Amino acid sequence: YCRFVVAVPAEMKNCSLKDLKYKRVATKFPVVAERYFRSQGLQVDVITLHGNIELAPLMGLADMIVDIVSTGRTLKENNLVELVKIMDSTTRLISNRVSYRTKYEQIQPLVEKMQTIVKGGSEG
Repeated sequence: YCRFVVAVPAEMKNCSLKDLKYKRVATKFPVVAERYFRSQGLQVDVITLHGNIELAPLMGLADMIVDIVSTGRTLKENNLVELVKIMDSTTRLISNRVSYRTKYEQIQPLVEKMQTIVKGGSEG
């Protein structure tokens, strides 16, 4: 279970969503970010980045980020706080039937590893 969130530097934790108008947003998910802010009636500048986008506010590249969060540990490590949850997200493994049959030996170990992790086991 994960969630898409708007995260801001800790010193902005008391701002409202309306305070974010005309701000720069760094994200790996520009469509999600654009749709969300448009639905809120907010005009923002969405900057598509790859890698550790949590660094964007620290480096002055953006005022906030939109990212997928599970525990929030990485946000805390980078002095960011979750301001708004945009939506929940879950992971799905998708394979068409033909590929699953023809590449069973490559796909099945991945399926088993994911099942172990989901059931609370170790991924090692």
